[in-house]
Amino acid sequence: MTYHVLPGDLIEKWGRMFAHTKRRIAIVTLICLLLVSLIISCVSAPPPEREAASSLHTARGTESSPYVKAMNESILMRTLTTKSDPYRDYKIGPEDLLEISVFEVEKLNKTVRVSFQGEIGLPLLGTLKAKGLTARELEEKIRYLLAEKYLQDPHITVFVKEYHSQRISVIGAVKEPEVFEVTGQKTILDMLAMAGGLKDDAGNTLFLIRPSRSEGKTPEAAQDSEGGGPRTFVINLEELLIEGDLTLNLPLMNGDVINIPVSDKVFVGGEVWKPGGFLLKGKKMTLSQAVVLAGGVKPQAKGSHTRIFRYSQTGTGREIITANIYDIQKGKREDIYLWNNDIVIVPKHGAKAFLVGVKETLTGVFSIGYGLGSL
Repeated sequence: MTYHVLPGDLIEKWGRMFAHTKRRIAIVTLICLLLVSLIISCVSAPPPEREAASSLHTARGTESSPYVKAMNESILMRTLTTKSDPYRDYKIGPEDLLEISVFEVEKLNKTVRVSFQGEIGLPLLGTLKAKGLTARELEEKIRYLLAEKYLQDPHITVFVKEYHSQRISVIGAVKEPEVFEVTGQKTILDMLAMAGGLKDDAGNTLFLIRPSRSEGKTPEAAQDSEGGGPRTFVINLEELLIEGDLTLNLPLMNGDVINIPVSDKVFVGGEVWKPGGFLLKGKKMTLSQAVVLAGGVKPQAKGSHTRIFRYSQTGTGREIITANIYDIQKGKREDIYLWNNDIVIVPKHGAKAFLVGVKETLTGVFSIGYGLGSL
């Protein structure tokens, strides 16, 4: 068998031709990538910049934390500053032990326990109703009765020696939900502090449920009860904690239940970068804000056909709202306010999805060709 040795200049020439061919393939591939990118940018409406959307998502995504943090700080500060004496406004209740002193007549001094009906018995005065009065109010009542018949300008002190234990429940979106055994007068702020403050998903509304005072009582005691049947008080937490409306800081009674539901949500899905549910936190949220919270739309999204699925407030049916998120972002159309439990779906655009796929494929080919060329 005869072997032919190629001349050196011929081998060198072929090598140069092969190298030129590889460079041409790389250049053609790069041009294809540029053309596909240009076509995609022309077909699709320009979505928000990914990097900007990500930063805005971070800012808004953590919005609830400073909001709840501010309310928790308010809970702590107001419980420390609103009352120097936690028992000053305490209203006397059944089974409390009272120490009553009359400075002018030592024999009238007495330690008495409030009966189940809320009454006490005192020398000269007989049976008095003490339930629902503060210590100061009971002092004034005893002073008036003694001055009316027996003593001139008497001086009375009433001291609550033992507070009957009360059960107050705190449930819902608090850090430590529990049934608390408490003594003395407690308020809503006191109990929120005892429950560790609000959780990040806490809503903006507090419900104070006060059971019927007739439960477990005799008919006479039930008739004498304050309010009769169960009652529900609705408290706006932002007005109480942020705006400082302390008229909403209601005093609590044995058996009261504090319930703080979690915040309302909207849901965003489809061709967005970070689909999921987002808390309303008692605030208004628009469609464009919800899309930004979801990281913005993807290149293959058909944002002009964004749909909002909304259930009617009466529960009678479902409404579908179509919106153009691109026009809203450009200011060409008015933004849409979302409702609790709205579902936002951004669909996929078929042609754009195909072009994105081609771009990804060419990117892979270019990467392989470059890798081979570098060997």
